[in-house]
This record gives sequence, C-alpha cells and structure tokens, in this order.
Amino acid sequence: MSFHSPLNAPTDHKTFITDYLDALSLVERLHRLLLDVIKDEFERVGVLEINAVQALLLFNIGDNEVTAGELKTRGYYQGSNVSYNLKKLVEMGYMHHQRCEVDRRSVRVRLTEKGRTIRDVVSGLFERHAEGLEGRGVLGPDGLDQIATSLRRVERYWTDQIRYIY
Repeated sequence: MSFHSPLNAPTDHKTFITDYLDALSLVERLHRLLLDVIKDEFERVGVLEINAVQALLLFNIGDNEVTAGELKTRGYYQGSNVSYNLKKLVEMGYMHHQRCEVDRRSVRVRLTEKGRTIRDVVSGLFERHAEGLEGRGVLGPDGLDQIATSLRRVERYWTDQIRYIY
C-alpha cells in the first residue's frame, strides 16, 4: 500500500489527467489508423468501390443476420451514418436486405457471397497482423489481455456515465 502526501496529490492528479488525455488521443488515432490500414489493404488487392468503414462493418456482421438497430447495440458499427452505409452495401451487392416478418418496419441484413469475400479479406489482414505482433515480440497474449481488460473497464465506466445522464 502506498501513501501519498497531500503535497504530492495535486501533481499526481494532474499527471493522471494528462495520461488519461494521452490515452484518449491514442485510442482515437488508433481507430483512424485502423481504417487507413484497411483502406491500404483494399487498394493493394484492387477493391476500390467500398471504404474502410463499410469493410469493417461487413467484417463485424460476419455470418450474422441483423437489423440496422442491432448493428449499434451489438457493437458492430460505431458510426452515425449506418443507414447510408447499409444502403450503399446493398446497392453494390455486398448485403441482402429483407423486411422482417414480425415487424414490417424493420429490415434484416446479411452478407452476400461478395460481402463474405470482403469479410475474408479483412479477416486475413487481422490474422496477419496478430501473427506479426506476436512474432516480432511487439505484443504477446498477456499484454493484449491487459490492454483489452483495461479498455473494457473504460468502456463500462463510460457506459455507466451515459446511463446516469438519462
């Protein structure tokens, strides 16, 4: 157990806030970088008609059949323009859509064969990256577990903060 003197408390607090802001910035940069990595992979394989956000959406849906609303609640899609991206993916033949039998206002979507091909490209990219991170000693299972655990704690904290607002 460590004890901090009252004289060090403000400095420790300021350091924690600075570290927190640095971590937030890093998460944001990593997300944008992930989209750039996916975009570069699709340029490399010659798929230019979909963007990285759409490719990530196809990857996250995988073999599931979901409604547009479920995309956000299940964490498959984080953006605000889900309807636009779904419409474009259906128009380009990457997704099937069908009205729900129970709730005619709701539309269920699933990947077409073309969509599954895109999902497989993203999956292959992620597998290669995971192997590279581990193989080069950049990050091992324990480090990855610590990162994921910490990020889940932040996610739970933020989720709780949103719930307390309403």
